[in-house]
Amino acid sequence: MTTPLQVTARLRTPVTERDHVRGPADAPVTVVEYGDYQCPFCGQAHANLREVLRQRADIVRLVYRHFPIANVHPYAETAAEAAEAAGRRGRFWEMHDWLYEHQDQLDPVHLTLGVEQLGLPVEEVDAEIGRHAGGDRIRHDFVGAIRSGVDASPTLFVNGTRHDGDFDLATLLTTIDAATPT
Repeated sequence: MTTPLQVTARLRTPVTERDHVRGPADAPVTVVEYGDYQCPFCGQAHANLREVLRQRADIVRLVYRHFPIANVHPYAETAAEAAEAAGRRGRFWEMHDWLYEHQDQLDPVHLTLGVEQLGLPVEEVDAEIGRHAGGDRIRHDFVGAIRSGVDASPTLFVNGTRHDGDFDLATLLTTIDAATPT
């Protein structure tokens, strides 16, 4: 009798200066999240990852990459476009947080209100969303996710290895602590 081979997925697209990064550049633990702004599980993970960053501020950096599952979440891609438009203005993380905090309000009317609340130029951002100005970036993230074996959102990689555990705070902190070099 043979035992099935356990395969652990690895991150295939390395982190670069092009990525959206929160936390110290030299952090010993890097968490790469592939997420979808309309996914309720991503919303739960978002809150827990923010707390991880607060509790482990010196040892964790978070990288966010887009994985909009448009056939299930009709506003996910537009939300990703809005985040990229904000990012071109140095405000990615503010928009990112707003999107997760308002997941039930990602339709075009509410999204425009969010852009306005953040003080971003509504007409410019709407035009960029309309012409898919962030499309190449979003596709690049999505393709990198597929190459890394991502098939759901959220998917996390901790120091390059896929995290297959839960996304609750205790599990994430234990995973981060285990990945921290001593």
